[in-house]
Amino acid sequence: FNFNAAVMGFGSRAWMKEVLTSFDNIVTNASNAARLQEECDVLSLKMAKCKGTINLPEYKAVMLASLRSLVKDWGSLHEVSWSWLWENIERMLKQMMGKAAKQEAALSAFLSSLDENAKMTCRNEVYTKFFAMAPAGQDFFKQSTTRLHFLVDKWMGLTLEMYRDPNRMVEELSALGLRHVGYSVPPELFGPFVTAAVQVVRSLTSDEFSEESFRWSMSLISRILMRTITEGGTIVMTAINANS
Repeated sequence: FNFNAAVMGFGSRAWMKEVLTSFDNIVTNASNAARLQEECDVLSLKMAKCKGTINLPEYKAVMLASLRSLVKDWGSLHEVSWSWLWENIERMLKQMMGKAAKQEAALSAFLSSLDENAKMTCRNEVYTKFFAMAPAGQDFFKQSTTRLHFLVDKWMGLTLEMYRDPNRMVEELSALGLRHVGYSVPPELFGPFVTAAVQVVRSLTSDEFSEESFRWSMSLISRILMRTITEGGTIVMTAINANS
């Protein structure tokens, strides 16, 4: 791929390298719509950090040229299939093109504007709304008030860090998700928690773009955690059954 990119005059495209790094996960999960969307969302954040113009059809040209040289019996069905896959990837990536930097700036401004009273409201109201929507969640939040407040502050900070450093965040969230496997936290609790947090943020700002920036990042974080917990739980149970 890199050779063909250089020959075709695209060797300096940093964003192409980001796509290539993520391409294995994307192709492997092409039949899993939720995972494919997750991979493309993370990739869009990584690409937003690359300088220069991003012209997505360029990747398709290099991709097809590389595949044609690798697959001996390449035919029209291969061409149609891989073109279809890339068109779907391109559609998902375009949803965030030009938005990531703006959303990061909006979210950063919102979080910076919160005074201590607003932060305290956020810390308390998130749990009030969350427990009302998912009473079972109380069984997993029995820590001290100080610890619970810290967790909300941490979540709020993670939403901004997701925009700022997506590579590091994916690694940290994967590790965090695996730790939650040991806590036996049901993945279905993440949905109500995200909803509660978004409702609280909505009450603290009249800027819909800031709210959407927070919601989008919070949703992506929760999807990564839920997937990691589900996959990690399967691996753990497989190992337990194998040793039984």
